[in-house]
Amino acid sequence: MQVRSGRTIELLLLLLAVGIVALAYANVNLAAVDRLPEDAWWHVAGFGGLALVLHLVLRWRARYADPLMLPIATLLNGLGLVMIHRIDLVSAPGGTTNVADRQLLWTGLSVVIAAVVLILVRDHRVLRRYTYIAMAAAFVLLLLPMVPGLGVEEYGARLWIRLGPFSFQPGEVAKIGLAIFFAGYLVSTRDALSLVGRRILGLQLPRGRDLGPILVAWLLSMLILVLQRDLGASLLYFGLFVAMLYVATERTSWIVIGLSLFVGGALLAWQLFTHVQSRVMLWLDPFAAGQSDQVAKGLMGLAHGGIFGTGLGEGYPYLTYFANSDYIIGSFGEELGLVGLFAILLLYALLAERGLRTAIGAREGFGKLLAVGLSFTLALQIFVIVGGITRVIPLTGLTTPFLSAGGSSLLANWIIVALLLRISDHARRPVSERRQNESRQNESRQNESRQARTAEQEVPQ
Repeated sequence: MQVRSGRTIELLLLLLAVGIVALAYANVNLAAVDRLPEDAWWHVAGFGGLALVLHLVLRWRARYADPLMLPIATLLNGLGLVMIHRIDLVSAPGGTTNVADRQLLWTGLSVVIAAVVLILVRDHRVLRRYTYIAMAAAFVLLLLPMVPGLGVEEYGARLWIRLGPFSFQPGEVAKIGLAIFFAGYLVSTRDALSLVGRRILGLQLPRGRDLGPILVAWLLSMLILVLQRDLGASLLYFGLFVAMLYVATERTSWIVIGLSLFVGGALLAWQLFTHVQSRVMLWLDPFAAGQSDQVAKGLMGLAHGGIFGTGLGEGYPYLTYFANSDYIIGSFGEELGLVGLFAILLLYALLAERGLRTAIGAREGFGKLLAVGLSFTLALQIFVIVGGITRVIPLTGLTTPFLSAGGSSLLANWIIVALLLRISDHARRPVSERRQNESRQNESRQNESRQARTAEQEVPQ
């Protein structure tokens, strides 16, 4: 039975996604300024061309990759460009600012790097060799904002580094390195973590020495919370490790231990640090005097949108601070309403589901855990963002994947999609073809080894 690659379906869905983005782009301009910009078609053609390039790379290097991930990511990225452009139309006279143009440039760079990842990483299992290198790189990236003269503090958080006119948030890329490290580490140690320990009150608790990794991850998350003043990143990194630990061991006790540690650390930080207290007070009473009114304005914008929204280009999302970055979900909620917001959340749910489906289909432990970690990162980040905007949890400074203005976030999430596509290609590839590829790789390695031995023998003594 021949396995369908799904590339034709992917191409049709890509055309649909680009068409929706083009329609939304035209709608925004006609509603806000009553005309289309002169370079409108160049923007749409450039965006569609980027998606087509990545599609062709998949046909060349990952023929059996999941056919839904790329169209979903393309549609989300395009909608983000539309809303950023919509905010630009009000940010300056004549509607000309460079935020949307800069985001389009970052989109091009991110798609190119995602294509490079697909070309260079021909087998995701190679990444397991770099387990501890990925850990070291992730820690270096996380600590870069603390370096004097390099890191900068903005809006109460120290998350960025600045090189001349350029700024970058290294923590966005660090989460990929952490996912690779956790996957490689847990594949090697999951038997000890899941089979050894004492059972107390129905929970199988691990040995003291097996608690070391989770305690290190907890201390790292608390360090980020205290030094960088970033509650969202702290929750994201620690949640990533606990989720992957649970999938690797299938032990509920790790979830109980992880949640207990994080809640205890968060309560302690709330008692000791004023920036955490201010976030909690803003969460409990966003309309109180003497504090930021960002949450209050965001809630009023969502209420103004109602069920069906005001229409693209016809609301007032720009009245909320950081409407094109931290609060872009609120901007969509006002102009597309509850229906449109649920549609966007459904796209994220589908993207996470395809990643988890890839994990289920993976034929080895490392790919399974890496796909789970990367998919969970996207899902947890969306929960933290939407939860903060709707007052389910305290507001954090995380960006919405693919939608928010910000090059570092866009770059990291396109790399995540590229890695998920690579894993899905291996998982969906027919067994016969996979064995042929592996045999060719083994023959290639044997030939290289044979040539190396021959060269050593020919060297004069």
